[in-house]
Amino acid sequence: MKTILTFVGGGDRDQVILQTALAAALPLSAHLDVLHVHVPATEAARHNRTEFASGAALRNALNQLKSKAETFSDLAAENVREFCVRAKIEMCDTPSNAEKVSVSFRKETTNAPERLTFHARHSDLIVMGRARQIQGLAPDTLEHLVLNCGRPILVAATAAPQTLTDTVMVCWKESSCSARAVTAATPILAKARKVVIVGVAEGDDEADALHDLARQLAWNGVSAEVRVIPASGRRIAAALSAAADDCGANLVVMGAYGRSRARELIFGSCTEAFIEHSDRPILLMH
Repeated sequence: MKTILTFVGGGDRDQVILQTALAAALPLSAHLDVLHVHVPATEAARHNRTEFASGAALRNALNQLKSKAETFSDLAAENVREFCVRAKIEMCDTPSNAEKVSVSFRKETTNAPERLTFHARHSDLIVMGRARQIQGLAPDTLEHLVLNCGRPILVAATAAPQTLTDTVMVCWKESSCSARAVTAATPILAKARKVVIVGVAEGDDEADALHDLARQLAWNGVSAEVRVIPASGRRIAAALSAAADDCGANLVVMGAYGRSRARELIFGSCTEAFIEHSDRPILLMH
């Protein structure tokens, strides 16, 4: 895990996102490929309620959106420069010292999902914020990338972490999504001081499954403890959030969208509920 695609928008959340990416990069000596999406005014208008404007009103609206986009781009570049100076990180566009974290910055001129998916698929890890923002990305960008890029996505919390590898909590359910999440997170788990595998008791064999996973992780040099938590009438997301609080997790690893997407449109998603209610960095894999 050596290349980390990091989305910045030119807003006040950039520093938290950059610090989250740095916390992931430090134990791996990875490169931060920082990307800002500079959206043309005509595309930004789709998410800014300009569909009823016409004539002069439409021109004014588009001019304002163009000006905002340019301001956001300037701020994003400045935020990255300040971050590198403060963290004493070299900015470079090609691999140099493999033992140190490095940073590059570039712009993308469209927020088309296909283009962002292209960038994500060519990276080992993606870091982005969870909150809706107005600086370029479409409202459903996080969901689209989780479902389509085939790469793990690290969703930042509201505060900048000092580390992600003191205590890592792995949420396990017998599903392909959980298996892929653990595989994707293994380089980080191998650097963690403490790994806790957590499962919500839904059957008699829950503990056996968790202990078997712990044995498999041991072959990768990852020592993990197991905790089976009772649902106790709570929603699974609430039970997992309480478990993360109990073990003081710096990072939570979980599979995304364990059921078919069509069903989750009707019944909701444990993943979405956990993201909404647990203010911790979360590594997701679909």
